[in-house]
Amino acid sequence: MTEPLWRPHESAFTESNLARFALANGFDPHDYAALHEWSITERGDFWSALWDFAGVIGERGTVAEVLPPAPAHMFGTRYFPEARLNFTENLLRGDDDRRAVVVADESGVALTLTLGELKQRVAGAQQGLRRLGIGLGDIVAGILPNGIDNLVAYLATVSLGAAWAGCSPDFGAAGLRDRIGQVSPSVLIVADGYDYNGTTFDITGRVADVVAALPKTPTVIVAGAASWDEHFVDESAVLEYERFPFATPLLVMFTSGTTGLPKCIVHTAGGVLLQHLKEHVLHGDVRPGDVHSWYTSTAWMMYGWVVSVLAAEATVLLIDGSPSPGGDSEHLWRMAEEAGVTHFGTSPRYLASIADAGYRPRDHFALESLRSVLSAGAPVSVEQYHWVYDAIKPDMVFASISGGTDIHGCFMLGSPVHPVYAGEITCIALGHAVTAMTEANVPVIGEKADLVITEPFPSMPLTFLGDDGEARYRTAYFAVRDDLWTHGDLVEVTERGTVIVYGRSDATLNPSGVRIGTAELYRVLDQRPEIADSIAFGYVDDGNEEVAVCVVLADGVDLTDELARDLRRDLRDTASPRHVPKYLKAVSQIPYTTNGKKVETAAKAAAAGTAVPNVGSLSNPEALDEIAALFA
Repeated sequence: MTEPLWRPHESAFTESNLARFALANGFDPHDYAALHEWSITERGDFWSALWDFAGVIGERGTVAEVLPPAPAHMFGTRYFPEARLNFTENLLRGDDDRRAVVVADESGVALTLTLGELKQRVAGAQQGLRRLGIGLGDIVAGILPNGIDNLVAYLATVSLGAAWAGCSPDFGAAGLRDRIGQVSPSVLIVADGYDYNGTTFDITGRVADVVAALPKTPTVIVAGAASWDEHFVDESAVLEYERFPFATPLLVMFTSGTTGLPKCIVHTAGGVLLQHLKEHVLHGDVRPGDVHSWYTSTAWMMYGWVVSVLAAEATVLLIDGSPSPGGDSEHLWRMAEEAGVTHFGTSPRYLASIADAGYRPRDHFALESLRSVLSAGAPVSVEQYHWVYDAIKPDMVFASISGGTDIHGCFMLGSPVHPVYAGEITCIALGHAVTAMTEANVPVIGEKADLVITEPFPSMPLTFLGDDGEARYRTAYFAVRDDLWTHGDLVEVTERGTVIVYGRSDATLNPSGVRIGTAELYRVLDQRPEIADSIAFGYVDDGNEEVAVCVVLADGVDLTDELARDLRRDLRDTASPRHVPKYLKAVSQIPYTTNGKKVETAAKAAAAGTAVPNVGSLSNPEALDEIAALFA
């Protein structure tokens, strides 16, 4: 029987937030299954109890859930229709003297603000936006790096009932046009450049292109310039909080756009707030005074997610620039130690990069404050789980989390009261009725199947922005199975309630009609020192889909016949004969989105010689040209 890598201390069953929540609602903290069942069957009671336990500021009302007319029970469900709240008021809570935000760049920690100092900056921006006419129903967009200005602009915007649409400044001109062009903001707040790995990149030309392409010219405010000071700096300004309905649009989140124009998902203030409080306070056990970091761009959903720790009266560490400037693997850990990070957010790609560099954080820092490392963006391999506990810290929660921009949160994640098993996400999130469902719509345990959610929840999108938004929203998630959310991941729910993610359903390989997740191949290939990176996709040959793998080789390594035989043997012996690629080719780079995710669907299209939609979402679109040439 597989042994866990970590077990919770008995004190977690009385002292953790999750345990206290369970006890307050009549459940034994040792019986998570019963608590979870209540959370998805008595949803109104659960979400109301969460509102009260987390101390949401506002008026909850007496009605928690309103189902759509029968026979529907999921699409169109509304939550807390009588509630009134202000999202910013809930984040900027607590003692004004508490440390609220630490800002770091490639040189290290650059700025620390108390809550009172942060509120003063937000008040100035709020007043400036109000003077520009921004209010309920408006959209403000940002093209800003992950510094204090983006946080201030975001919180000021949503405090007025307007929605925020954030983009990362490292997007190309086409990527920015595809996103900002769809929202037509009233105000556009931008930087004139950004720094990465010791180099400053000017984006003024890209911003001008975006503004020129908009049907209506917005007010443009440049961070760090006279326009910012003119509109947003006022030391006499006082924050004012008007409370808005629960379903007030909060964020327009852009999908990666690798299968077409990025979808503009509209998320609600109440839905996001409850989802994030549940994940931080209950599942993450975030407490007042904790410090949470996540290396992320301002465009990835993890930005808004980590910023919401402010609502738990914790400190957020914002990090801009390269995670390893000049190859410095110690960079993020040095800042974590200096800031006293309790929760360190990262990705499998970053963990692999420092492991490959031979860097072990625990050999350099005590990390006494660290209670949890979290990872998102891709499945975490069995070997990476072992490495985390060996190289970072043996006594802590390691939480692989999985969900998406679609819900601005997680369907599966960590817990302070569960053991951690290598290669498995710890538990299904409270409030989410997650199943692995076959194509015949049969829920299964211990088998690979589609990730399907069978009951509604508050952080479902309000709509998609633009024409036919509701219809496109329904098609995206509810067309495969009528009134059931089909998420697009291939997963396995185990007997012990953990979840294994095998990859995206649209990237699933189908040799001989057998579904194979790309993560199954990566788990094998990642263990070979000769392989620096890899991507797997299906390639149709004479009408049959074959497995194709492109690899980036380590320095000084060639893809010899002997190495190719070894790689195929490893895949056959470790996975199965069906995992063995017919095509194995060496490339100089793997295509990634600007958020650091591999794009198997784009690689598949390039190999097939078909058009790749929205290459502007990729950080290195030239990688596709190389793949296309190899398969031409």
